Amino acid sequence: MSGGEVAGILVAVFWAILVSFLAVVLARLAQVLRATTKLVADVTEQAVPLLADASTTVRSARTQLDRVDAIASDVQEVASNASALSSTVATTFGGPLVKVAAFGYGVRKALGRTEDAPQKTTRRTVIVGRTVPPARRRKQKG
Repeated sequence: MSGGEVAGILVAVFWAILVSFLAVVLARLAQVLRATTKLVADVTEQAVPLLADASTTVRSARTQLDRVDAIASDVQEVASNASALSSTVATTFGGPLVKVAAFGYGVRKALGRTEDAPQKTTRRTVIVGRTVPPARRRKQKG
């Protein structure tokens, strides 16, 4: 065998190994693609019902939010009506009630002063050798 023939055989063997390697890689790639296709089909099969359920849930939530919005507006209206009613009651009855209370206080004060007047006495505390003046009382406005 000559040098050229050995080189040709080596190149042929190299190409045969390369083609075999590429065939194995392509076979594995085909298996991966088949598994991926099956996985995508399974996910699609399960995702479609889930999306339908999610759509139904979103519609239901929207309906509930509309109801809550209506309730909130009704509560706001009731609160404003209650505020107006309390203002009306305070305006209508507030002035006369304050006057009656002030009158009652004045009557109690007047009756209380006439009963307390004769009982006033001044007390002095004596410490051996010293006289302590009575405590000064603050004058209260009556």
